[in-house]
Parts: sequence; C-alpha cells; structure tokens
Amino acid sequence: MNFRPLHDRVLVRRIEADEKTAGGIIIPDTAKEKPQEGEVVAAGSGARNDAGEISPLEVKAGDKILFGKWSGTEVKIDGEDLIIMKESDILGIMA
Repeated sequence: MNFRPLHDRVLVRRIEADEKTAGGIIIPDTAKEKPQEGEVVAAGSGARNDAGEISPLEVKAGDKILFGKWSGTEVKIDGEDLIIMKESDILGIMA
C-alpha cells in the first residue's frame, strides 16, 4: 500500500467482531455495531510541539488498538475500507 499518513495521524484497519455471542446466538449483519478495535496499518512521523520539534507517535504499524465509536474518517484505499484518525482519538494499545 502506498499511503503514509501525515503528522499525528494513523491509518487503521478494523478488526471484525465475532458473529456469535457467548451464549451461541448468531448476530445478523444489520444488528452488528461497528467494532472499536483495529490494527494500525501505517503511522505518521509525529506532531510538532511549540518549539517546532517533532514528538514521535506512541503507536506503530502492527499495534492492536482500541478507539472511540465515532473516531476518524472512513476511507477506501486499494478497495479496502480503512479509517484515518489522529493519535489522540486512540484510547489505548491492547497487549
């Protein structure tokens, strides 16, 4: 993929949620919520602080993250649905 986000933005691929509940009930596509977990595909170089220095991002490509339900902008790159969001929209990195 030839895409690199600028500054403090990251490119995220959603991780699809399970289609069954813990009790074994199958959830139809129309009732599913958008997953709030994703994998970082690419990350920018970092944000500039007041002194003009670049502070690097805490996330890197391959990290599994948790983000807000309405975070980012949905885009389609090379036929794949992805999300571009600022690092501040990321709630945490999953271990």
